[in-house]
Amino acid sequence: LAAVETLGSTTVICPDKTGTLTENAMTVRALYCAGRHSAVDGHGYNPEGTIRRAAEPVNIAGAVRECLVAGALCNDASLARSGRQWAITGDPTEAALLVLARKGGLDEATLHALFPRQDELPFDASRQYMATAHRSAGEQLVYVKGALERLLPRCIEQLGDDGQPAPLDTAGIEAAAHELAGQGMRVLLLARRIFEENPGLTADGVDRLTLIGLVGMIDPPRKAAISAIRNCHSAGIRVKMITGAHAVTALAIARQIGLASERAMTGRELAGLDDQALALAAHETDVFARVEPEQKLRLVRALQARGEVVAMTGDGVNDAPALRQANIGIAMGLGGTEVAKEAAAMVLTDDNF
Repeated sequence: LAAVETLGSTTVICPDKTGTLTENAMTVRALYCAGRHSAVDGHGYNPEGTIRRAAEPVNIAGAVRECLVAGALCNDASLARSGRQWAITGDPTEAALLVLARKGGLDEATLHALFPRQDELPFDASRQYMATAHRSAGEQLVYVKGALERLLPRCIEQLGDDGQPAPLDTAGIEAAAHELAGQGMRVLLLARRIFEENPGLTADGVDRLTLIGLVGMIDPPRKAAISAIRNCHSAGIRVKMITGAHAVTALAIARQIGLASERAMTGRELAGLDDQALALAAHETDVFARVEPEQKLRLVRALQARGEVVAMTGDGVNDAPALRQANIGIAMGLGGTEVAKEAAAMVLTDDNF
């Protein structure tokens, strides 16, 4: 009853983007390998479609093939057919990479048999990347996927069209990522490093990488979220998107769902603000991107310091402190962890904003 009363008094709602404001059904739409763009056909998790460049099917070789291999091996999701539908287990982003590999004629089970996994560095919200080590003929392959801002500075070269290392075109890669993000896509960077023996994966050891390519995937906004945000605004409730996504991607989705924000403030900018400046930024800004878990907690406290009654949505273990701090924490019933549900005062059974 107290939670219902608090919900009725809410002045600010802080939802995550993925799965709450969007469908959380990722589909790869674009590749950028060896300085060239490719488009990917198909929809959802059905692995039917083609990878095209200038309306012609791409030859699955060199950097393009390695991009598909990296996405399938540095991956913990699974894809299976259930009747006429394709079902996934695990993270939708990783499932989308499995679908991409199959569209290119590669099967993840065969790849895992050819390149057995020996070690892994799981994805962590503070690192913003995942790495896996695999045994190959006489060498060890380390594949890495994650946020461009974290991984591009660790790259020293990139794969060419022929699959051989070439000089790193940092400006071209950043421009391509910005272009994809501007279309509302989530952008992942894929990279690798070859060792003579098992390196023993550590966060400090993921460096001197060879960039393989960029993957752009779309997660369409929920239609119901657009009308819900309109209703919130008409009721005098502000909606502030707080997400780990790229700033340009977050801003593109924000505009699609009716958050008329001129800019997105990043976690890096937030890190440089004291409590007073943060309180002002939290009040004036409606889109926060590349935000780390502890910064969500700071944002909630900053809004509360201005007298706001804050509702916060979340699904991960790292969201628990912010969910607990909010006046009403709201967990996702379908995609949320048990930790998030325990920390929350309310659970959305259908994850629908």
